[in-house]
Amino acid sequence: MKPIESIIFAVLVAISAYIFLRRIYTLFNFISLGKWEDRFDRLWERFKGMIYYGFLQKRVVQKTFGFNHLMLFWGFMVLLPINFEFVISGFFPKFTLAFLGDTLYTILCFLADVMSAVVFLAVIFATIRRVFFKPYFLESTKEAYIILSTVGLLMAAYFGLNVTGLGLNEKPFESVPVSAFIAKLLLSNNTSEKALYILNRVFWWAHASLFLFFLIFIPYSKHLHILASLPNCFFRNFSFPKSLPRMRFSKDISYGVSKITQFNWKDLLDLLACTECGRCLTSCPANIAGKEINPKEMIHHLKKNLMENGSHIIKSRPFDTIGRPPEDVELPVALIGNGDMSIKEEMVWDCTTCGACVENCPVFIEHFPKLLNIRRHLIMEEVKFPEELISFFENIEARSNPWGLAPSERGKWAQGLNIPTFSSNEGHEYLIYAGCMGSFDTRTKKILISLVSILNKVGISYGILGSEEMCCGDAVRRLGNEYVFDSMAIKNVNLFKKLGVKNIITICPHCYNTLKNDYKAFGADYEVFHHTEILDKLNKKYIFKPNKALKDERIVFHDSCYLARYNNIIEEPRRLIEIITGKPPIEMEKNKKDGFCCGAGGGRMWLEDDADTRINRERAKQAIKENPTIIATSCPFCITMFEDALKEQKDWENIRVMDVGEFYIEGIIDNKDSEDEKKNEEKRRVANE
Repeated sequence: MKPIESIIFAVLVAISAYIFLRRIYTLFNFISLGKWEDRFDRLWERFKGMIYYGFLQKRVVQKTFGFNHLMLFWGFMVLLPINFEFVISGFFPKFTLAFLGDTLYTILCFLADVMSAVVFLAVIFATIRRVFFKPYFLESTKEAYIILSTVGLLMAAYFGLNVTGLGLNEKPFESVPVSAFIAKLLLSNNTSEKALYILNRVFWWAHASLFLFFLIFIPYSKHLHILASLPNCFFRNFSFPKSLPRMRFSKDISYGVSKITQFNWKDLLDLLACTECGRCLTSCPANIAGKEINPKEMIHHLKKNLMENGSHIIKSRPFDTIGRPPEDVELPVALIGNGDMSIKEEMVWDCTTCGACVENCPVFIEHFPKLLNIRRHLIMEEVKFPEELISFFENIEARSNPWGLAPSERGKWAQGLNIPTFSSNEGHEYLIYAGCMGSFDTRTKKILISLVSILNKVGISYGILGSEEMCCGDAVRRLGNEYVFDSMAIKNVNLFKKLGVKNIITICPHCYNTLKNDYKAFGADYEVFHHTEILDKLNKKYIFKPNKALKDERIVFHDSCYLARYNNIIEEPRRLIEIITGKPPIEMEKNKKDGFCCGAGGGRMWLEDDADTRINRERAKQAIKENPTIIATSCPFCITMFEDALKEQKDWENIRVMDVGEFYIEGIIDNKDSEDEKKNEEKRRVANE
């Protein structure tokens, strides 16, 4: 390498490094525009998670084509030492990593050569997929083809450099087997040394140019995720975002999010980390059903909004200033509105908060919490929301239930069942929290009655609140009315504390999640159980023999999002079904944590649904494919949505929709004189002693 080449290369590297580092500084400045949130706890856990999900790409490889991406990623990781050697040798031509020792250096060269071939093949597969077998969720953008072309040409230049190097006897054949194979195919004894030298310099400069172009292009392109995804995995939420931060109320602050700078810094990092892989889109029930919402597009629009407004803020202040702008900063592009830099208002209300987008994102982007924060703004700042929610909010505030029925009616479901009002002084171990559906919905009352019959059967001590019970506020919070929810949560927690409640059983996953997770910020100090958890525990402790009434039924099970995805209650209902039928339930294609929403979450139970975009109809079709006689679930909302969908089709009328609790009580023998019942009685006597 001639001295003039080293000088030219040094100048190009300096320019490229300046452009790259300036862009990285700008991107860091963008992130700093967000509100502070502490994500610096449990650093070792975070580091391990980054290795597991970032470097080993645990979530990426869960999908079929993810392995191709893994090969691309690790190809570049393996090539890092050789690329380091390449760059330094551009300044100092005699530099190599051979000082590491012959063995280690040979291994490095061998791995780099093999992985370069793997990367080249991965690029070919990715290109063929995009050109000939493009999934609907992938966009054929110029950027994508530029990146694939650049990577492919980089590998081609690498092999060209190696092949000509072998011809010039600069490398041993055994250290680069793929390059050696290509050399045997292309080089002949007649190839002149001068020609090899010229080609070697051409390939060297081609590789250098492509490498520096790649360095500059990445932070300006959608492939910015190469840089942002690893820190996003590091700063991930340790658990599914099952709750929202408690809001503080005062006259001098704004509520919710109406501009990009009101998100926290991790929200903004999410936008830069998005790989645009489309997994959130393919798992979104609302989008699949035909609704406006598109989680991938939402993140992309927010990213554009951040870039545009962030650039405006940075230009308006000294370049060396980092941090949040004033709260009242004027921004050129609105967050809520039309256009490809804003979020449509319709999209904000389409979300069911099922969390499938978050569960499937390989880099831990939190999609739906962003929409909930926008809902908070629309409701509490602008008083803008779908018209049908007017009566819902009025009824909740006035009578603590969605229908505006008299609170004195809450306990009527228990009439004739001889259920006492809860009192810790009376030794009641559990409070049965009926919830609004259990208290007022005729269909859901049957689930409560099934639960009570089981509890009576084993002699568990429990009570209810009756007319004192209030709505938990799940839908109120998910719809964005945080002020009303705050008041409801305080009243409920204070009531539970006053009564000495230590254990709560509920049949509703939405009540379960709110009482268990949302109320923690309000001082809740009790255990919460979904009725399937209780039934599963009782079945292990007591002896219940199944009858044959349901043995031959074809049972398809549907997971409630707020149980499986939010709270990891997956196997309990399945075990109960298997006990009764002797076989596990039939699984739909989308099940467990990869389940498909019924359409009622996120407050959408109380919103009108377009007849052409009903999520419950889509889920019912998925269930019908399995030819069931019973669709079982563990949520009153899911039951309502399935039953409504089945009514639309005449040939679906004979399919029953049952709660697992109902299913369980129908499937066990009720014989007080049986030997099993005597054994259970002895267990109860010992437990009471």
